[in-house]
Amino acid sequence: MKNNNLYLWITVLLSVFLGFTLGSNQQIVFNATNFEISSSQKLKQFIQYIETNYVDDIDTDSLVNTMISNVVEQLDPHSVYIPKEEMQQITESMQGAFVGIGVSFFMEQDTVSVVRVLENGPSKAVGILPGDRILMADQDTLFGKNKNSASIIRSLKGKPDTKVQLQVYRKATEEFLEFNLERGQVPIPSVYGYLLSEGVGYIQINRFAQKTGVEFRQTLVNLKEQGADQLVLDLRDNPGGYLHIAEEISDAFLPKGKVMVITESNQGEREEALATEGGLFEKGQVYVLINGQSASASEVVAGALQDNDRAWIVGRRSFGKGLVQQQMPLGAGDAIRLTTARYYTPSGRSIQRSYSEGKDSYYDEIGARYESGEIQDSDNVPVNDSLQFTTPGGRTVYGGGGITPDEYVPGTSDLDLEWDNYILRSNLVNRFVFLELDKNRALYTYESVAALIQNPLPNKEELLTSFEIFFKNQGVPVRMGNELLIENSIKAYLALQLFDQEAFLKIIHKQDDFIAKTKTLLGHTPLD
Repeated sequence: MKNNNLYLWITVLLSVFLGFTLGSNQQIVFNATNFEISSSQKLKQFIQYIETNYVDDIDTDSLVNTMISNVVEQLDPHSVYIPKEEMQQITESMQGAFVGIGVSFFMEQDTVSVVRVLENGPSKAVGILPGDRILMADQDTLFGKNKNSASIIRSLKGKPDTKVQLQVYRKATEEFLEFNLERGQVPIPSVYGYLLSEGVGYIQINRFAQKTGVEFRQTLVNLKEQGADQLVLDLRDNPGGYLHIAEEISDAFLPKGKVMVITESNQGEREEALATEGGLFEKGQVYVLINGQSASASEVVAGALQDNDRAWIVGRRSFGKGLVQQQMPLGAGDAIRLTTARYYTPSGRSIQRSYSEGKDSYYDEIGARYESGEIQDSDNVPVNDSLQFTTPGGRTVYGGGGITPDEYVPGTSDLDLEWDNYILRSNLVNRFVFLELDKNRALYTYESVAALIQNPLPNKEELLTSFEIFFKNQGVPVRMGNELLIENSIKAYLALQLFDQEAFLKIIHKQDDFIAKTKTLLGHTPLD
């Protein structure tokens, strides 16, 4: 028994001794028990201990960034940590402009190959052309260095009004040229529009950025001057953006006093955003196109117009995001986009989907709509009767999982065909078209977009053979059976590179089920 007691005391004493050996600063140990501190103070104290007491050197900046990322992962799916490396691209996208030379390019044979020269940019002003190869920027060699696109962009972008000398090879004339230009603001448009048919305007909004409201008003005024008294508003694949811009767009369609959106803060305070007088399009019929990638601010607009019986909602169920984020700086160029409020449509419904099963499940739900049969048949769209609401005009609408359209556009149950549709709208076709143009640009000369639409593709059979070989070499399967769809896609990207985005839309819409469905609704109101 004595031996056992002796062994016990030796163990206790050894444990105490080791405790003071591992952390011999008694003041730190004892002070920790003498006062209470907040969680933020505790975290700050922890970092300070690591910086001043930890035995090895450690990059505390990296440690803090990792900690922030891990914490944000425990929040809702739309709260995100944005490191400084990503901030510039996000800022440029939401400001609607970047500072650079104003070209889009592919890296072809390890050389910067100009695909498009952007309107109102410095390159357009000095005469750089599609197909030109940019070999050098000042003393920086851009070819033959195995550089990636991000590295090239860093060389071509810069501060406003800084000069850059470009050495260019013009393949069409086999000339080496030099261009001196000043970097400047290059617009990144978020709104495109054209006259879909007589009296029917079409406007696509691809995001809700700072300048979207101005672009939208300019485009809408232009279409009205061309006689548009009905409007197709395309919000497909629009992930959202600024809430106040969504309110500005909604305001254009609603009479004074109508509720556009209701926000609820983290303190439970509710605020209604009301339409003002003098909206640009308060009378004409409106058709809003949405799909599973229409989210956030897109859903605010769709919900505002649906709940006020102001528009047909056409397409497929939207994403289902009813949360509002605020972007907050963290210092050193980093930021956090934190969910700070919820929003509700005018009828009072939340369209936020549940995220209780985690982020992976939350985002996978969009793809799962194919497996559930929802994409193919509107009868498979989930409906929660306890979240049923009624619009002033008597339409039944539901909360809990996105905006459900008034007129559904079904997809196909053939997943191979869905894949073909996806690939034929992708940047791979854009690259193929560039390579074909690059072989002989003189073969693809058109006086107008109408001429491109009306005339058959030159050397069509050879072109389709090249198309099949290109995709096979890329390791991307595509079926060649639907020639009309393939030809439409090739023509659309020809229009993009030879003309502009609106020309692209005019052609791509000729093989667009959403547009075809909308045309059957023209002249009818949602309450007919």
